[in-house]
Amino acid sequence: MWSRIGLIAVLILIFGSLLAFSQLRHEPLKVSGYIEAEDIRLGSRVGGRIAEVLADEGDRVQKGQVLVRLEPFDLKEQLAAAKAERDDKQALLDKLNAGYRTEEVAQAKAKVDQLTSRLEKLVNGPRKQEIDAARAELRMASSQLELAQANFKREKEVFEKGAGTQERMDSVADLLREAESNSEVKQNNLSLLVEGTRKEEIAEARAALAEATEQYELMKSGYRKEEVAQAAAAVAAATANVAAIEKRIEELDIVAPSDSIVEALELEPGDLMPANAPMLTLIDPNKLWVRAYVPENHLNISLGQKLPITVDSYDQEFQGEITFIARNAEFTPNNVQTPEERSKQVYRIKVTLLDGLDKLRSGMAADVWLEPRK
Repeated sequence: MWSRIGLIAVLILIFGSLLAFSQLRHEPLKVSGYIEAEDIRLGSRVGGRIAEVLADEGDRVQKGQVLVRLEPFDLKEQLAAAKAERDDKQALLDKLNAGYRTEEVAQAKAKVDQLTSRLEKLVNGPRKQEIDAARAELRMASSQLELAQANFKREKEVFEKGAGTQERMDSVADLLREAESNSEVKQNNLSLLVEGTRKEEIAEARAALAEATEQYELMKSGYRKEEVAQAAAAVAAATANVAAIEKRIEELDIVAPSDSIVEALELEPGDLMPANAPMLTLIDPNKLWVRAYVPENHLNISLGQKLPITVDSYDQEFQGEITFIARNAEFTPNNVQTPEERSKQVYRIKVTLLDGLDKLRSGMAADVWLEPRK
């Protein structure tokens, strides 16, 4: 009996000692949170019908790899039309920069020379030789007229005596009229030559020469700077339009921006996707972190500080580095005047994992140890 009492007393002593030890032992401080990863939600700024799906959920993809391809619809035709318009604008700009052709300038110069000669001829008037020739022609015409008048008079006298014929009379009458007309023409020609060129003709010739000279100088100088600038602006606008359409065509291929893992992809060829809508989600496996919350009374931590991290799935520690500490408290109570209440304030921290990236996954519960574990 006494032995049983002694055993009970020993057990009570052992349990009491364990209880006292557990109360005296200090548990290292830790905060709990969840592992998160950087989600990349990909889409297209143009949208359209799905042509090909080139990846599956869980695939590891490389930077630049095409994951989804959209049908081009009429973008290729738009690009061809835009390039044709750009080439047309460029051709016009090249023409303006090159100026007029040599043959065109030479033709304009020849016209100036021709009109200059004509003006000089009009200003100088008829030459003396031309006037003398006109006087000689007038004298000859006058002689022919006198001869025709004498013949007509003689035939008339013969006809009136009854010895002539009507046919002969008509013939000499025609010759007389012809001689009179010819004499009048020669007289007028001489008068014009003696009077000289009319002022209106000289003024008209001067105006034509001035116009031709301006055209010649314009061709020598080339096109105006404003015209060239306008054409250059048109080329720039057409080039920008081509670039915009080419960018839209690039958006038909949804590519991975970095080495990552396909997390969510629910597309089939033929599906219609709106513009700027997420089509699939990628996860960057090389960047994981723990989101946790630290009470205000344990905020004696700093950026760059290394901390151990544990998860339920693995019986090992992983290393993390504090890369973010929030400046604003969360879950703040209404009354923060007493120390007890202030300890309820928490601040979000971000602890980036330095190892274990091949084992750990987004969504795992994790503990961040603010004090060394024993």
